[in-house]
Amino acid sequence: MDHDDAPSPAEPEAPGLAHEPAPRRVVRAWGLWDWGQQTFNTVMLTFVFSVYITDGIAADVDSGSAAFSSAQTIAGIAIALLCPLMGVAADRVGHRRRLLAVFTMLLAASMALLFLAEPEESWLLFAVTMMALASVFSEIAGVFYNGMLLQIATPATFGRISGMGWGLGYLGGLVALVACLFLFVLDPVVPETDALNLRAVALFCAAWTAIFCLPLLIVGPDTPPAPGTEKFTVVGAYRDIGRRIASLWRTQRSLLHFFVASAIYRDALGAVFAFAGIIAAGSFGFSTQEVIYLGIAANLVAGASTWLLGRLDDRLGPHRLIIWGLAVMIVAAIAVFATTSSAVFWAAAIIISACVGPVQSASRSLLARLTPHGSENENFGLYATAGRAVSFLAPFAFTVAIGIGGAQKAGILGIVAVALLGLATFWPLARRAAAARAGR
Repeated sequence: MDHDDAPSPAEPEAPGLAHEPAPRRVVRAWGLWDWGQQTFNTVMLTFVFSVYITDGIAADVDSGSAAFSSAQTIAGIAIALLCPLMGVAADRVGHRRRLLAVFTMLLAASMALLFLAEPEESWLLFAVTMMALASVFSEIAGVFYNGMLLQIATPATFGRISGMGWGLGYLGGLVALVACLFLFVLDPVVPETDALNLRAVALFCAAWTAIFCLPLLIVGPDTPPAPGTEKFTVVGAYRDIGRRIASLWRTQRSLLHFFVASAIYRDALGAVFAFAGIIAAGSFGFSTQEVIYLGIAANLVAGASTWLLGRLDDRLGPHRLIIWGLAVMIVAAIAVFATTSSAVFWAAAIIISACVGPVQSASRSLLARLTPHGSENENFGLYATAGRAVSFLAPFAFTVAIGIGGAQKAGILGIVAVALLGLATFWPLARRAAAARAGR
């Protein structure tokens, strides 16, 4: 089939594995996994532990920010190499639920080990390395988790259920953040000596993840080995991945285009949350307590907007949500750079938070609509890989912008540049989708 005749993102007829929604207990368990896992992204990576690393362990904020972003860049390379491999393994060998369990528990263990990181510069390498490993385990687990969407939802409910999962994730991060505020910051239940109260956050998050992710690891849908496939090998898997990409180039260039475009803008979205707490503390003088307040508000808004806009995804299509979400986020980020006012920063941060979740959820539902039987793990593996193949962009742009501007705040413009590039790359897909809808 010539690539001009291939399905485009405007034609989401590809069926999932589910012909009707899964039992509610399975859907709830699927949402609870995001609720449990999000504590890494919200508490550890964004609003508490990353700030502790750059502000409490590193010698200064700028060197700490550079070390943190460099480690996350290396993690991105590892994810780019491993995620498609894991996707092929799950499609070929099966046992998706078991693989999800392994990497979920590795994520929890990595967070727990960060309790050891004392507020001394000698612990900086250990701290940024463990955070990088946790990022790798989180992304790989996400490949198996996202693939389950096709087994618990139908094309008519992809947006709704995907939005429910993202929404629960943000709300779970919110609840965990509030718990950390009262347990470890305002009136710590553990001593503050040697930052023990902040280090205890790592143990709390590890336990949170293990407990709330457990239901899906018990009742989640599993996959049998694919019939008639050759034995899984690393070399064979990478060979198949290469063939898959070549096949996409020949027959489904629109899908390949989506992988590239979403990779770019999703890197900017991830950077917004990865560096939000660092920017709040380093550029606007927020205390740990104030950063947590910001995180609470941001996650509340993100969770509510993602949950509500998931229904618009099913009605209007994911393309529009992605375009508008990115455009509004870019304007708000520029406002952050242009201001010295904490009030303006707060307002812009809330607006950005309302955009990030819906764009992420709409991207996941769009890929689910395009994924045929038996390819969900491979497609979501490529989706993660495409994201991580360019995941150096936002951290690199952030670091370079700091070097050019001479201040941490200048890094915001690096993130804006990546978001603009992603929006420009995705725009032709949205235009084709709109034209296809108009022609029907």
